[in-house]
Amino acid sequence: MSIGDENELVLGRVVRVDAKVVHVDVPDPIASFGEPETPIETILAAPRGSLFESLDGKKNPISVGDLVRVNPSTDPASVEEVLPRRNYLGRVASSHDPREQVLVANVDQLFMVGALKNPGFSSNRTDRILAACRWHEIPAIIVFNKADLDKKGALMEKYRETYAGVPDLEILVTSAVDGRGIDELTERLKGRVSVLYGPSGAGKSSLLNAIQPGLKIKEGKISSYWNQGKHTTTYSRLHRMELGGYVVDTPGIRVFRPHGLTRSHVRDLFPDFAEHQRNCEYANCTHDHEPGCAVADASEAGLIPDTRYASYLNLLDEVDPDAAYDPDEEPDLGLV
Repeated sequence: MSIGDENELVLGRVVRVDAKVVHVDVPDPIASFGEPETPIETILAAPRGSLFESLDGKKNPISVGDLVRVNPSTDPASVEEVLPRRNYLGRVASSHDPREQVLVANVDQLFMVGALKNPGFSSNRTDRILAACRWHEIPAIIVFNKADLDKKGALMEKYRETYAGVPDLEILVTSAVDGRGIDELTERLKGRVSVLYGPSGAGKSSLLNAIQPGLKIKEGKISSYWNQGKHTTTYSRLHRMELGGYVVDTPGIRVFRPHGLTRSHVRDLFPDFAEHQRNCEYANCTHDHEPGCAVADASEAGLIPDTRYASYLNLLDEVDPDAAYDPDEEPDLGLV
């Protein structure tokens, strides 16, 4: 091992998590960005048992994106410490496991990738991820991908209108086929840790391969029977970019349930409701059933898109322990 002296801990970034070991880039390329002479090496390291002693409701002590201190002199190398996370994206582990599963930590931005066609854009999935990003303080950008399939641009304009009222939400339009938006996306990825999130078949891997062909990320095909993508990514992984930084390619998870939310939290995760919310008759209005609810009235009047309000009510019902929500209504795919 050429990294560091004996018993000297080195700072690294976790790029993949397996059952018993983690893959760590050392030294951390983000800290070394701009220093081209710094050699980066990916090593395997085993987490110390002490890291499992205080999980605090989380499924695993180490996640992709974590900054860790590694002792490279042991065999195998050992992860001695996980540094505090500045943010993370987490969800309920599964319908049978209420713990929080952290998908990725320490990210600069999340691109919510949705195909305009084949398999088609899901407002509910998008709204849920946007709410989770706001909950975990991760800047989010919507990517309308496969724009080449939207010949007249009608779908793009429809969805643009849906999200026009969401404050500070950026929208990109991309196509790996005709190159639309690739340069803009490339510039936004440079030197940052970015997450590409979306369903299988939305074209995440195709976009990454268009930006850096050497990544050779496997691209999925659409199932004509289900009109859904076949899952080509089975775990989250950080891919080091030649332009600096990392991109996290996540599995095409069909079910994403934010962890730790209460009903009082949910209404603050839809910032486009705020201007109407202040006119509600009750200060603690849940916008669900109360008389004099200005948000419900705004939805009826078409001032709030129907899909946004429906997503809000869906998430609100889910976090209510008395709601008639069936957590097994969709398959949970999990992560390795």
